[in-house]
Amino acid sequence: MSGARWWNPNASDGASNMLESSAKRSARLRELIANHIVVLPGAFNALSARLIEREGHEAIYLSGAVLANSVGGVPDVGLMTLSELRDHATHIANVTSLPIIADADTGFGGPENAARTVRVLESAGVSGMHLEDQEFPKRCGHLEGKRLVPAEEMCAKVAAAAAAKTSEDFLLIARTDARGVVGYDEAVRRAEMYIAAGADGIFPEALHTRAELERFARDVDTILLANMTEFGKTEYLTADEFASLGYDLVIFPVTLQRVAMKATEAALRTLKEEGTQKAILEQMQTRDELYDLLGYQMETPGANHPDPGRRP
Repeated sequence: MSGARWWNPNASDGASNMLESSAKRSARLRELIANHIVVLPGAFNALSARLIEREGHEAIYLSGAVLANSVGGVPDVGLMTLSELRDHATHIANVTSLPIIADADTGFGGPENAARTVRVLESAGVSGMHLEDQEFPKRCGHLEGKRLVPAEEMCAKVAAAAAAKTSEDFLLIARTDARGVVGYDEAVRRAEMYIAAGADGIFPEALHTRAELERFARDVDTILLANMTEFGKTEYLTADEFASLGYDLVIFPVTLQRVAMKATEAALRTLKEEGTQKAILEQMQTRDELYDLLGYQMETPGANHPDPGRRP
């Protein structure tokens, strides 16, 4: 029976001091933004986060929709808690060295809750987060029927969150959903208010066209995050195109989850119809590829260790 060397968690890039790790990652994120647009694929679990880093991406996004869908198995309607987000973020920070921006929804309550959210996510190793100005329970930013809180209420949350930051580099982004509720001009007005309240950047959700995105970048002079989600209201643009319009960050929040779920659906149909997975073996990540991604190495035969590879 072949043996195995158990995986050594110290071989990962995750730092043992997560607060220090968060500060270092936040500083790295600021450096990246200063040089070029940063692309953030959305991780749906820690394994996918490892792959994001392996494939040469520079940062990771944690989507609230993905947290709800992949972790909770529920719609993105404000059902998940800060504790669940913290655990999700911690798993990912422990196995990657990349900066992480997390979707903190509406901050899980009022200003005091928003402040606590900053501290909790910093302690988990997160580099930045965004708060949104929707009423709770919130809705996906690209759906109809959203409702906004008063701008002054959102400013109070932003100010409390900004004051709670342990690292000055921690990136506090204010998201406004005003474009889809009351129009473009209100989105700009709110963005300026949120910057004055202490936001480091703005996430204008569900802008429609290239021209509108470019106009917003002219009207609001700050760090800007663009959401290049699929099947939404925003025109499909490349990262380079977003950069040319004046954006600093672009998230692809649900792309990996959507691809993975479509492939899983196809595999399940194959199993049901054919009773075997043989026809789709070439579409799979192999055992060796998985172990390589995990940093898990097999030893020579005869080693006195159990072989996890023999488990189902």
